[in-house]
Amino acid sequence: MTIEVSREVSESGDRRFPVVDPATGEPFDEARDRRSRELDAVVVRAHHAWRTWRADSAARSAALLAAADAVAAAAGDLAPLLTREQGKPLAESHAEVARTAARLRYFAALDPGVHPIVDGRPVRSEVRWRSLGPVAAIVPWNFPLQLASAKFAPALAAGNTVVLKPSPFTPLATQLLGSVVSSVLPEHVLTVVTGREPLGACLASHAGIRHVTFTGSVPTGRAVARGAGASLARVTLELGGNDAAVLLDDVDVDGIADRLFQAAFRNCGQVCMAIKRVYAPARLYARVVEALAERARAVVVGPGLDPGSRMGPVNNLPQLARVERYTARALADGARAAAGGRRLDRPGYFFAPTILADVPPDSPVVTEEQFGPVLPVLAYDNLDEAVAAANGTGFGLGGSVWGTDLDRAEAVAERLECGTAWINHHAELSLAQPFAGVKDSGVGVAGGPWGLYGNLRPFVVHRPGASAEPATEQPRDREPDGRRPDADPPSRERP
Repeated sequence: MTIEVSREVSESGDRRFPVVDPATGEPFDEARDRRSRELDAVVVRAHHAWRTWRADSAARSAALLAAADAVAAAAGDLAPLLTREQGKPLAESHAEVARTAARLRYFAALDPGVHPIVDGRPVRSEVRWRSLGPVAAIVPWNFPLQLASAKFAPALAAGNTVVLKPSPFTPLATQLLGSVVSSVLPEHVLTVVTGREPLGACLASHAGIRHVTFTGSVPTGRAVARGAGASLARVTLELGGNDAAVLLDDVDVDGIADRLFQAAFRNCGQVCMAIKRVYAPARLYARVVEALAERARAVVVGPGLDPGSRMGPVNNLPQLARVERYTARALADGARAAAGGRRLDRPGYFFAPTILADVPPDSPVVTEEQFGPVLPVLAYDNLDEAVAAANGTGFGLGGSVWGTDLDRAEAVAERLECGTAWINHHAELSLAQPFAGVKDSGVGVAGGPWGLYGNLRPFVVHRPGASAEPATEQPRDREPDGRRPDADPPSRERP
């Protein structure tokens, strides 16, 4: 069923748009549709709030810890609303809320510190760190809360203020999250703005924004970068992936099948770092296909609020159409559906968990990011060819290698062109590790201390040291060794 999203004006004068429950395909609520011209006032208020927020790191840390407690306490409201608008099983929504609170606690404890520069000169030089200003955080619909916190937690910890824009497919839980977090923060430190395009494009290109952090598609990411470039704002872009899993010839198929399937189909396959292609050795190929197909046929698909459901619907109608289109193209080109292969005949945006065998290697379901409950499995005869195929797309977010000989598996993992490589598991991240892609998968780094520094700029302070010349001495055109005073010092050990 096609839902036409119309712009309506509420009694208060606000424009609204409907929010659809993907388990039914019907609207169940509305969200405010902000006009782009409203952003000027929002960004100005964020700038004024920044002047105070940046000044006290101890107060920031205490506020973020209080925000984490508030998020955890609100899980009973946040998780069901997230499931209602996103579709994922309720247990996964609760896990997302818990991860959001944990990320706030993690960044509350980080301090960039002061970094002394020891280079042999008779001066004391220190690198200190300063915040950037208002940050625009633009998040997608697959993990609305978790990805929102991945952006605003390090930005706030660094002393920035944040204007957060959720996807119009999942605005409600993010709006509620913003209210919960803002209840323990100073006013205008975190602001959530909901609305349809061109709101996101206008936010990314707003002259008052100093850092744009975006997660979404490659074409939209390029547009965001162009918009941010007009004001020379910093950009951090996580633009999806097409992660490959390479199975070695010593792999224990039965021992890894559950983990392999879960890494591909969690959140209905709508995970940027999910396994989206499997390369299996020819002699094990039939066993791998059947092991995955058994699990695809057995998983219970249904509304996320149903306690028995283990997989929910695709989040939105355009994405469902994309999954259908890629699957139909693969089948038309000679692929075989070992499981699934079709939309389920029921209300909502449900697609059967699908395992595709005998897929042409140039099929879009292999070369592009399908972002749904469809997994192509490809056979290989030569490991070098499998690695080349794994590296053969424009993406480079993650990848994994599966086998019994861990040293050999690690050697193969070293050859993958991606930001993170796992061995015998996939898509598991620590809050303390960097997360970044190569090629079309993005620019910049999220996670861990790297995520904090990505929201800071260095500020260097020089002052005379104990052995420095008196500050009253007039500057010279040349140092005694003939160098200009602003030249790099010669290499020498510190006395």
